[in-house]
Amino acid sequence: MELPTDKLIELLQFADSLFPIGAFAHGAGLEYLAQAGTLSNGAELRPLIEALLCGTLGPCDGAVLAAASRLAARADLDGVVALDRALDAMKPARQTRQASRQMGRQTARLAAAMICDPVLQRFAELVGQGRTPGHHASAFGVVAGRKGWPAEAAAAAFLYAGAAALVSAGLRLLPLGQLEGQQILSALKPTIAALADRASRAGVPWSFAPAMEIAAMRHARLDNRLFRS
Repeated sequence: MELPTDKLIELLQFADSLFPIGAFAHGAGLEYLAQAGTLSNGAELRPLIEALLCGTLGPCDGAVLAAASRLAARADLDGVVALDRALDAMKPARQTRQASRQMGRQTARLAAAMICDPVLQRFAELVGQGRTPGHHASAFGVVAGRKGWPAEAAAAAFLYAGAAALVSAGLRLLPLGQLEGQQILSALKPTIAALADRASRAGVPWSFAPAMEIAAMRHARLDNRLFRS
């Protein structure tokens, strides 16, 4: 999984929190749980993030990313579109589904503008035309396949970025300091590494995180919201 330095920098750029895809605006249902009193501190935040990683981000989004990267590497956009549509059907919560689509559209648009690659540009066109949902994992996978990033490394970066975004949400919602946030991320590193390895070798993606999906749905009914619904 070793990456040349230039490839590593490319991957870090696309996974970085500064990459303008709007990840900071989505809380994955954490805001509802905080207002309901179910989530009140870092000790309760960590298992929720781990549940999301193990229940959907790893076996579903991570697996789709890895598969999309392999399809994109051989310019099989029909395969990517079929995979992207399958992922759309595996996100029952409208809020989570729309967040994934928004971040994916931005990823595809930015990648097409930054990288001169006909497959990337065609994928961005298909997303823009509404011919495929353009989920974040799918778009990230297409970029990974065209740039030659190993599937495991790309999945690890994607999952770490997802966990970091959830910790960032926790910092805004809870009495949680920066140090404790970093401690949560450090504690999650073995889980992220294991999930990235499995995602790179996965067959059929699967997802099971009903409690968090329900929390995301209920978030839209809150009177006051910090995050998007």
